[in-house]
Amino acid sequence: MSTPALKGPYWVTVRQYRRTLWLAVAAVAASLVLIGGLRIWDAQTPDVYGEGGFRAPADENHGYEMLRLATEYGGFYLILLPLLVGAFVAGPLVAREFESGTYQLSLTQSVTPAAWLRAKLLTVTAVALLAVLALTGVFRIGWGRVSGSYRLTWADPGPYASTGVVLFAYVLAAIAVGALLGLLIRRTLVAMAVTGVVMGVVLLVLGAYRWSFLAVKTLTGPVGPTLWMPEDGLMMDMGLLTSSGARFDGTACEQEATRTPGVDGTEGLWDKVMAQCQARHHVTGQYVDYHPSSHYWPTQLIESGILLALAALAAFAAFRVLRARLP
Repeated sequence: MSTPALKGPYWVTVRQYRRTLWLAVAAVAASLVLIGGLRIWDAQTPDVYGEGGFRAPADENHGYEMLRLATEYGGFYLILLPLLVGAFVAGPLVAREFESGTYQLSLTQSVTPAAWLRAKLLTVTAVALLAVLALTGVFRIGWGRVSGSYRLTWADPGPYASTGVVLFAYVLAAIAVGALLGLLIRRTLVAMAVTGVVMGVVLLVLGAYRWSFLAVKTLTGPVGPTLWMPEDGLMMDMGLLTSSGARFDGTACEQEATRTPGVDGTEGLWDKVMAQCQARHHVTGQYVDYHPSSHYWPTQLIESGILLALAALAAFAAFRVLRARLP
């Protein structure tokens, strides 16, 4: 890979890890060939139209199903990309330099420790963000065809991370955390493992709480007819309401109906017991809590803000640690 515009520690960093850079280019190219090929295969079989102009892939369209699977797995692998980037920064990029002592050679070339670390982090950040941009673009090529299908709605983890800005924030946080842990641990494999665990915890925690950042919207209605939320909404909870407006745990009535003798062999007995139980508890309505699709971007921005704050704190701490150890 030619690097005529790079000088000093930036040029050295690219030369040191040129194979990794070529591997990133190969990964993007392979992803594009795969998704592009599946889109072409899918296009060979026309869609079918149902009542009301409803359009759907034909049953014999195996290209569509393969495209859907490739996009689903692609979104999963993109979620794991920050772990890979963070482990690379913590291990080969930083910790191995101290473990082998090669950082000393760089510091003899009129380069300050801060400039040395800054060059490494800026180089890997530029490459990582460009790779993420390219890979999310490839993901969108596939997702544009299969969006809304099973596990590929806007709120599912893969599409959520791969179609907005939050994945970029995760990568920035992983780079900063990896640099800090690499400087603290200074052992390649241990630093890689710890960074993977830390970023894995960050992914799990934010993934578990992201839909708590904004208040849900609630629909209510009388008991009986199914209460439908907007088609593109993300349902968070549903249940029953009493006449006072309080929420009622319907499992109590379900358990009562289950314990009723003969409920399995008598037609309509289940519904009768359920109705009697709900009447005793003054159940008069039902509710559905959901997030509309309009919550997508606010949630993305809040989560990205948390990650950028983490990245800033970790980067600040990394340079303070470097200054303390290599004044």
